[in-house]
Amino acid sequence: MSPDRQKTDAEWCADLTPEQFRILREHGTEPAFTGQYWDYHEAGEYHCAACDEPLFSSTTKYDSGSGWPSFYQPLNPDAVTEKSDTSHGMVRTEVLCRRCGSHLGHLFPDGPAPTGLRYCINSASLHFRKKQD
Repeated sequence: MSPDRQKTDAEWCADLTPEQFRILREHGTEPAFTGQYWDYHEAGEYHCAACDEPLFSSTTKYDSGSGWPSFYQPLNPDAVTEKSDTSHGMVRTEVLCRRCGSHLGHLFPDGPAPTGLRYCINSASLHFRKKQD
């Protein structure tokens, strides 16, 4: 288990903004079309806002029309983990950072080729690292 997973809520609160804590640690979401990265187009990588794990590449990001950053695959298969989410009266697949267990968003089977997947991720769960030329 990563040392990040063993942090207390007080330690997470000290490291994250209140919005990030609500989303990453309490499995919240941000309103559509409000997050920093939903309409962001720079080249680089998106990392976990809690532990800095590289998660997604800008090369797999696309405009899903959902109002959240959407990707058709993670940077590598081991970057994220999935679990069943039956909250809010529906069945969805939750996406978590494999390293620290933070909530990132949800996975849907309505994405583009080549995977047909849509990783619908909260901007507050991410921070961006611009590609160095």
